[in-house]
Amino acid sequence: MNWITNYVRPKINSMLGRRTDMPENLWIKDPETGEMVFHKDLESNQFVIPASGHHMKISAKERLKYFFDDGKYEVLENPKVVQDPLKFRDEKRYTDRLKEAKAKTSLEDAILNGAGTIDGLPVIVTVQDFAFMGGSLGMAAGEAIVHAFEVALQRKRPLILFAASGGARMQEGILSLMQLPRTTIGVDRLKEAGLPYIVVLTNPTTGGVTASYAMLGDVHIAEPGALIGFAGPRVIEQTIREKLPDGFQRAEYLMEHGMVDMVVSRLEMRRTISRLLKMLLKMPEAEKPLEPEILPPAVVNAEARPQA
Repeated sequence: MNWITNYVRPKINSMLGRRTDMPENLWIKDPETGEMVFHKDLESNQFVIPASGHHMKISAKERLKYFFDDGKYEVLENPKVVQDPLKFRDEKRYTDRLKEAKAKTSLEDAILNGAGTIDGLPVIVTVQDFAFMGGSLGMAAGEAIVHAFEVALQRKRPLILFAASGGARMQEGILSLMQLPRTTIGVDRLKEAGLPYIVVLTNPTTGGVTASYAMLGDVHIAEPGALIGFAGPRVIEQTIREKLPDGFQRAEYLMEHGMVDMVVSRLEMRRTISRLLKMLLKMPEAEKPLEPEILPPAVVNAEARPQA
């Protein structure tokens, strides 16, 4: 692939009416440095800016594709729930917001569950998609998370959860808050069965999600620069009327203060979680390589033998 195939040829094809799926923006701006990055380079690097290491938001489907071996996995269908239990309406109807989110993400709700392998180890993976109404936790999302725990128990597999959420879904009121204890029970059942539960905190992970299943893992990993907390920093500053420390509620700050176990780049996430799972499952170490074969005297090169 080069500049001609990536830009000139698609441009000519679009002028001739041969191609209509030309991306609107071939270049993406680094939020930290302002550097422009070619979208193909960014995609091949799992949406991590090569120069600065800034982690862009990615969809749940992309997350699973990058995480599983060869990008292959089984999608676990989410249980069906009542779509609008409170008949909620603000500026627009809740049902209309759901339709827009489904069309935007091609998901049924904010949770996508998948079953597959990483380095040959069978696992269940749950991903929250922030693009679906801010990854908010409602009845459908809560039911999907509980379903993932149940499948992990049935198949006796570890569960890895990628959290990305603004908290509970206000359009469902108390029914949304009820998902916090329900998912917590799922975590307890998994731990009672002796199965590992690893949480990856991505940007952002806030609200009731942080106050429940997102902070109950055996190991907590955060992506670099991720915002993690209950209330946002602006709300805290307005409440306590004090200036917060630099980097407050960011992944690196939380690791220094013991809330997060490690900060790991998305590019190293598969390898890191694979090693952690093998440690938690007490899997035997890989067999040592065989010693070099020593040939018997009968087959040694004749030139090396002493002359008679």
